[in-house]
Amino acid sequence: MTLLTLSASLKSLQPVCDADGCHPSSTLTTITFVALYMIALGTGGIKPCVSSFGADQFDETDVRERKRKSSFFNWFYLSINIGALFASSVLVWIQMNVGWGWGFGVPAVAMAIAVAFFFSGSPLYRIQKPSGSPFVRLFQVVIASFRKISVKVPKENSLLYETTDAESQIVGSRKLAHSNKLRFFDKAAVETESDRNKTTNNPWKLCTVTQVEELKSIIGLLPVWASGIIFAAVYSQMSTMFVLQGNTMDQHIGPNFKIPSASLSIFDTLSVIFWAPVYERVIIPIARRYTRHERGFTQLQRMGIGLLISLFSMMAAASLEVVRLNYVKKHNLYDEETIPITIFWQVPQYFLIGCAEVFTFIGQLEFFYDQAPDAMRSLCSALSLTTIALGNYLSTALVTVVAEVTTKNGKPGWIANNLNEGHLDYFFALLAVLSLLNLVVYVFIAKCYTYKKVSGYPN
Repeated sequence: MTLLTLSASLKSLQPVCDADGCHPSSTLTTITFVALYMIALGTGGIKPCVSSFGADQFDETDVRERKRKSSFFNWFYLSINIGALFASSVLVWIQMNVGWGWGFGVPAVAMAIAVAFFFSGSPLYRIQKPSGSPFVRLFQVVIASFRKISVKVPKENSLLYETTDAESQIVGSRKLAHSNKLRFFDKAAVETESDRNKTTNNPWKLCTVTQVEELKSIIGLLPVWASGIIFAAVYSQMSTMFVLQGNTMDQHIGPNFKIPSASLSIFDTLSVIFWAPVYERVIIPIARRYTRHERGFTQLQRMGIGLLISLFSMMAAASLEVVRLNYVKKHNLYDEETIPITIFWQVPQYFLIGCAEVFTFIGQLEFFYDQAPDAMRSLCSALSLTTIALGNYLSTALVTVVAEVTTKNGKPGWIANNLNEGHLDYFFALLAVLSLLNLVVYVFIAKCYTYKKVSGYPN
């Protein structure tokens, strides 16, 4: 952020402008790209770890702290969106009206303050001890299983290899109880004669039950993880198709002020800021009366409700587009760039996505933290975040395929250059159908999912 501030502030780095346009120097280009890649690198370090590190501060063996840990994810996500609200409103105004130097300088100072706050709390933190590479442990189970492919797994689970200590062999991890799923990988925990005759065990040949269950847990999380990709594709519409749809509508507030269609995403942020405390203070107590669950809903139920709400968001977007296209047809406005329907009719679809976020994204954060093996929580948090990236790729792929299929024989296609001649409503309907199918599959996955069982305490 400091490099970006310097790139926008130092006069010696500013582009040279003439009749042919503005020409940035190679130094400016280099500094800008280095700064952007440093932000990407820093984000990669922060995002997967910050939520799991925050949750690590709560003791799971204490009933009160366990409840507060669940609340932490709601308030954590709320704080992110308060920052996003400031960035998309005040910060944008500073950038456009005061200057880019100040626009980058303010968040740079904010990051400096954040770093100071973070390190000031160091004496108070509960630190999870590093337990080595989780990928190595996962591969050890796979290799050991295939090495013993001809070995039979005993019917008695107690015969499988596990340390006799109360603590797990994996630093910072509780022991995991044996499960009967994916029995093939239990071969890695079968002790052979050669294993018993050795003074030290080779983890590439013999693994503990806890280590085997780590792999099983990760594999069990993958179907739930995959179900979030469609939701992420729906979420990405706020920065793509919703903006295009808004560009064709009346963006004026009064006679002189015009709101950019991309700025309507602020209603998604406001929705999250509204629904996060409502969920915590209103919905959970009401749900608890009927479900008898301490958090009102299980994590899987919470995510499922979010997937359902995202379906309604796509239906709202498709319905608005039907109304818009009918107006175009009725008044023969095919050649008009915008039509006299206020852009604020888009607010419901943004607001619904914000509500879906509170259920699905926060539920995802809590679920992947809670169901991940103790020593793999940051890894699983990173895994959950990849659904956002894959959802964006899926959205791009859908647009490409739809454009290719619907523009044959000279047709303008669903996503035409002139949306008044296209059928963006069909594209939103397609996403709604995919969301419905995804929800049906998710319900099946959720019913089949088995929550992990732990025993012992982390060392």
